Amino acid sequence: MRRALCRLEDLEDPGSAVFVIDDPSGRRAMFVVRRGGDVFGYLNNCPHNGSPLDWRSGQFLDLDRRFIQCATHGARFRIDDGFCLGGPCAGKSLTPVPLRLTDGLVCLDEF
Repeated sequence: MRRALCRLEDLEDPGSAVFVIDDPSGRRAMFVVRRGGDVFGYLNNCPHNGSPLDWRSGQFLDLDRRFIQCATHGARFRIDDGFCLGGPCAGKSLTPVPLRLTDGLVCLDEF
């Protein structure tokens, strides 16, 4: 089952947004990052201690908008795969959330 989260054009390029989803584990926060025509989804939990990553609600990217950056520890993650390049969780990765673009909509795939 797919659930539309937003329209692709509603996300800055590059940019991000936060969403709350229901899954078998309960309600969880996730975020979407847009880069060009691609979107990437992750749970909003730092692999270091589980804290939310966003600086302000929906803002996950560093000042240059090249990396996802944890507001708590400054760890930087690649946008395309969530791999941590530096910080207290170096070598770990964000938990991906499967997304699909359908008719200009960013949709959450069943996971």
